[in-house]
Amino acid sequence: YTRYPGAWFRAALAILTSWFPFWLAETALMLLPVVVVLMLIHIFHVSKKTLRDMARLTLTMLSALTLFFTTFVFGFSAGYRGSSLSDKLGLPQNTVSPEELDRTAEWLIEQINGLVPEISYRYGDFSVMPYGLGEMNRKLQEAYRLASEDYSFLPVFPSRIKTIVLSEPMTYTHISGVYTYFTGESNLNVNFPDYTLPYTAAHELAHQRGIAREEEANFIAFLICQKSDDPYIRYSGCVSLYEYVISALYRADKTLYYARSATAPTTVRYEMSAYNRFFSQYEKSVAATVSNTVNNAYLQIQGEKAGSKSYGLVVDLAVAYVNARETA
Repeated sequence: YTRYPGAWFRAALAILTSWFPFWLAETALMLLPVVVVLMLIHIFHVSKKTLRDMARLTLTMLSALTLFFTTFVFGFSAGYRGSSLSDKLGLPQNTVSPEELDRTAEWLIEQINGLVPEISYRYGDFSVMPYGLGEMNRKLQEAYRLASEDYSFLPVFPSRIKTIVLSEPMTYTHISGVYTYFTGESNLNVNFPDYTLPYTAAHELAHQRGIAREEEANFIAFLICQKSDDPYIRYSGCVSLYEYVISALYRADKTLYYARSATAPTTVRYEMSAYNRFFSQYEKSVAATVSNTVNNAYLQIQGEKAGSKSYGLVVDLAVAYVNARETA
């Protein structure tokens, strides 16, 4: 269902809403206070009329809620119940050892080393994406087209990644991107550092193509980045996945972690340090606590037992992927 009827449904929404240069759901959210006030005024006037009028208003409001739920069911929810990405890719997942994490981190560092000479950096700071978001979107769309030739479960249709206007305030929630199922829009928080943007955009575009589980969208984002002919997009994918893997290695074996992280390029270590400085100003906030609680509950309801921690399960897929490459 996710691969065929669901894909048509999501594609129709994505194509229709792509005509709007702004995020429709964000616009609706900003207009929400006005809408609520107008609704309360309308409810007050209707309450003075007949019982029939009140029943009609109640049914109208219930119909709107039903439409939101139906859109979610038709377009997105089946993705949580379908076959796993590891099955689709033929990647057997087993218990991951610290040594396997170390080998995976080593492989990613090798890929990053090959890309670093083509990347521009601010001195001792972040790397710089050499083009705008429009060009980044075009490159990612092409990468998805190429990937669909190898991964037939990824549908091909035109879409666009949209900028979140309230990106800076949203950073306090720790949300770097959003897929809005009822409008079919993939949206990007552009307040985050450049190197995170292509990978995050690819993640949200993966949701748009029916990859519902967070760890699977993370891994598809990596595969898509590797399909691109652009070095910065490939760099974004490798560095972003490396962050997940090296963090898992830190939890598993600190000795291996320190030895392996020391082999990363100096520019990448600067990039990680710069990210820590950037994120420290947003790290502790009430908005982040509320956002994480809501997201955790939502993911658990959809069958992701790890909740918000499921994003990090991409490490299992990364290890299986590297193991498969070594044994091929």
